[in-house]
Amino acid sequence: MKFNITGRNINVSDGMKDQIDRKLGKLSKFFKEETICNVTLSTEKNMYKVEVTIPIRDGVIRAEETTSDKFQSLDLVVDIIERQIRKHRTKLMNRKLAAGSFSDAFGDEPDDDIAEEEINIVRTKHFDLKPMTPEEACLQMDLVGHAFFVFQNGDTGNVAVVYKRKGNSYGLIEPEY
Repeated sequence: MKFNITGRNINVSDGMKDQIDRKLGKLSKFFKEETICNVTLSTEKNMYKVEVTIPIRDGVIRAEETTSDKFQSLDLVVDIIERQIRKHRTKLMNRKLAAGSFSDAFGDEPDDDIAEEEINIVRTKHFDLKPMTPEEACLQMDLVGHAFFVFQNGDTGNVAVVYKRKGNSYGLIEPEY
């Protein structure tokens, strides 16, 4: 696994780079050698945020943690990534899917401590898509009190999603066809 380490509002010391290599390096056995692991460290108001993103063939494995200690944030992120890898491996093995981004050792480790979580859809909702701008969709989302809102973008005619982000900001997802 190759590491791409970035610092925002912080200089990443050699000691921190060594810690990242050591902690995340133990996850290398699960991935092919050419897999890229993006690590971003940032600081704001004496809090350290560590974000780790590992793109894989059928998605992304991602975690972020914010604490007052950058090494503690790193430890928490590594724990989250390990859980996600084990969960993903269990699903792949149960479905007998090809594990394109993962190494051969990925399927060899036992996963006794991870129980398969069954996906249980408890409600289906149908609604009319109304053309509107993303700003109007944000207002509608706030009115209904949801964290996301699906709508038809009046400018493009495509289905899109707006969602609430941390820090009172919004995101827009527009699929490409």
